[in-house]
Amino acid sequence: MCARSEGRDSSAAPRVRRGCPREVRAGARGAALAAVAAAALVAGGCGAPSPGPSCAPIASAATKAGATLAPTALPGWAADDLDGLAAALARQCALAAAASAWPALCRDRPATGPALKAWIERRMLAEPLVADDGRPAGLITGYHEPELAGSRVRTSPAQVPLYRRPPDVIVSMRPARSAIEQGTLLAGHELAWVDDPVEAFFLQVQESGRLRLRDGSVMRVGYAGDNGLPYHAIGRTLVDRGALSAGQVDAPAIKDWLRAHPADAAQVMRTNPRYVFFRELPPAGADEGPPGSLGVALTPLRSVAVDPARIAPGSLLYLATTHPADGGRSSAWWLRRTRGRRSAAPCARTCSGGQARRPHSPPGR
Repeated sequence: MCARSEGRDSSAAPRVRRGCPREVRAGARGAALAAVAAAALVAGGCGAPSPGPSCAPIASAATKAGATLAPTALPGWAADDLDGLAAALARQCALAAAASAWPALCRDRPATGPALKAWIERRMLAEPLVADDGRPAGLITGYHEPELAGSRVRTSPAQVPLYRRPPDVIVSMRPARSAIEQGTLLAGHELAWVDDPVEAFFLQVQESGRLRLRDGSVMRVGYAGDNGLPYHAIGRTLVDRGALSAGQVDAPAIKDWLRAHPADAAQVMRTNPRYVFFRELPPAGADEGPPGSLGVALTPLRSVAVDPARIAPGSLLYLATTHPADGGRSSAWWLRRTRGRRSAAPCARTCSGGQARRPHSPPGR
């Protein structure tokens, strides 16, 4: 979206314009995916993107690149109660150096839902986001903060480690997952131990989560870096091997297959060479996700990750999509709080909250 300029021509405003931690996965597939139409709210200017499979695209009221809409013309605008958005904006405005044009907007930002809605209507215009080929619909996937069983020290031979980021000399070697897991390169850099190797692998996909320790306490872990190698979807590996059909591939199905084939599971997981390192995060409230790339705690159902080449940090987005659970229409405002991966189409990864063993929008990659 574009911020309306108070007392001056908004067309002269500088052009601006992507957040639980990190990311858009171009080419993501799974039961959580839904077609999405998106619009960007960009303070002081206008910017750009957003992911899904089995849903029909939702038509945008304006599909021409560069066209703008009043917020009241957006599908589902009247139904969005903005629950959680005020808190998300407050966290963003508390940054020492707020992104984009937010410093000026934060000065007159109201704190309550009804007033906030009127403020958006008065201060913002929506610019529909389109793919490079002009398509108005994109893809949206879900992110959640999983909770796993584990310990700070190894208590069982079956446990697998989460590693701290090693020294740069090791990172620069770009060791593949297979070398890390089958060797001793990272010995001594263990941060914690996870009971279930499959859940540990998916924690690396999510890049943050919570460990339920033996004494009942919770240890939060977050992204601290990676080995520099590209991500490969193991769902694609299973499809290529004929183990699953393309229509079956989602996170629960992949987990079920890995647990049903323990002799092959490690080798399949190692076809994804990317390996993520973790750090311990400070305790947080139940309504706070891990920190995004702006250093701000992500807000469930109000933070989104998209391609940073298309949408500037801190941008306000509006997504109109279908809910993966019941197929119902879902429209809401989202803040771009973290970084996604490059994509030629509008793609977004939404934060659906923490402490959930099953995601609100199950991720599938």
